[in-house]
Amino acid sequence: MAIVNQYNLELEQRVVETALLHQDLKEIIYMEHLEGFMENKSKGCLLKKYVYGLKQIPMQWHRRFDEFLLKTVFVKNGHDSCG
Repeated sequence: MAIVNQYNLELEQRVVETALLHQDLKEIIYMEHLEGFMENKSKGCLLKKYVYGLKQIPMQWHRRFDEFLLKTVFVKNGHDSCG
């Protein structure tokens, strides 16, 4: 914030916490129904979109963000093993 103020820059903030919840799933995931939702507990439901709390969300977010950056002018650093 100090640098933004010092150089009279513009600052934007984005909330990405729910960015992937509207994306189609890349894999097949079944989920148990919530208590009281159905009488027959032997059946589950096939997810078509991500739901909050899935373990796959952070990995998928990273993949999507990485793809976006590589489509723009950014290039991966060859010395960074985290990519």
